[in-house]
Amino acid sequence: MTPEATSPGPGRAGAIGFAAAIGGLAGAALAARRGPRAVAVGTVTGALGLGASEAVARAVQKPGEIPPLWQRIASSAALAAPLGWIAGRLTGAGPVAVGTVAGAVAGGLGLRPQKVVGGPLLGAAVGRAIAYRDPQAPAAGVAAGTVLTYRVLSAVVFRDAQVSLLAERVPAAELPFVVPLPARSRYVGTGYVRELAASLGGSYVAAAPDAGIVASLDALEGPAFDPQAVDPRVREFYEHTTRFTLDIVPEWRAWVRPGYLLYRTLVARPLGQASVPMNQREAQRGIDSRIDTISTADGAVTVRGWIRSFADNDEPIYVGIYTTYRHEGRGYVSVGFPLPQSSFTATLQPQARPGGGLVLTSRGQDGQSGHYLTYIDPATDELTALSVPGFAEHLDVYVEDDELHAAHAFWVFGFPFLVLRYRIRRKDGTA
Repeated sequence: MTPEATSPGPGRAGAIGFAAAIGGLAGAALAARRGPRAVAVGTVTGALGLGASEAVARAVQKPGEIPPLWQRIASSAALAAPLGWIAGRLTGAGPVAVGTVAGAVAGGLGLRPQKVVGGPLLGAAVGRAIAYRDPQAPAAGVAAGTVLTYRVLSAVVFRDAQVSLLAERVPAAELPFVVPLPARSRYVGTGYVRELAASLGGSYVAAAPDAGIVASLDALEGPAFDPQAVDPRVREFYEHTTRFTLDIVPEWRAWVRPGYLLYRTLVARPLGQASVPMNQREAQRGIDSRIDTISTADGAVTVRGWIRSFADNDEPIYVGIYTTYRHEGRGYVSVGFPLPQSSFTATLQPQARPGGGLVLTSRGQDGQSGHYLTYIDPATDELTALSVPGFAEHLDVYVEDDELHAAHAFWVFGFPFLVLRYRIRRKDGTA
């Protein structure tokens, strides 16, 4: 399902103007050592060239698509030229150093582990090849050449898109698998549902008693899942989640730890969202779990927010808004994680598990399940959504040795990086 979208004239004109500015800077940087006349000619030529290619790219761009790959490659190479010129002026670095750094930056922006590792290696090779022919080669040309080579090779080697534009400025009804509830401030935090209730209206209940993350598993019935075959304890966990406590053991792959620590320090904690414990010792600080709800006047629950935080200081671990919906005879669970003026949604397909368990997976291959990063326009509530097939998860809830357990596994770019293992126990005094 790919909704129609349109590109307004002012937006297209702005994109062409921006591309022309980048092209002008690139032309000036590449011609810098040839004198003022060459710089003037380079500026005009670069602006006209990249501006014209952007105009062509926007003309052939289809609704709901990002600009063509060839234009994105040309723009990134052009942008690298003035940045390389600045680096050369400030450091006096030679071609090998400039190529290595340019490749490292390009690889880092590619996010895949293969690109992160391969970027600087390719950059060093390109820089060495240029230095062999011209040891005094200008840094602007080295940087642009490195990025151009890297982007072209990446397009050949990595053909599967890890992020793609799904829809642009469409009503929420056209994307039922997206939870379109953003954070209205820069901090999400454990008070999010209370603030949402003040915005949406309705009756807010903090730590709702005997609440579940779904109203009924029957809403998830479909070809691959029969709710009647689920073990009663699994059903009870989903429908009455607050009756249980969860002991968590995070298992991070070693290669992702440095990057996660950086993300957690710079992004997750300041944002108050998606800050998973780094190890079991940290999890043993104690974790509070509650479900906040928003209900209509007749008592129907419209919002279920599962909020987990560290018990000692209420630092948020995550705030997830749980919803269910049906499409073509199949039920789905969609979990929205509010972000500033946006939302990251995990839509999961239910599947039966031997022994009465339940699996929720984003790898349904059905056009619905998956991960979606969505911007919500504050004026119109229209959605612009990216599909993120490079991210995947698989939640398995099951009974083993007469106890409830869960294993929540995550992949990025096809690489497993985290498994959260849970031991689920009934609270004292619950039915």
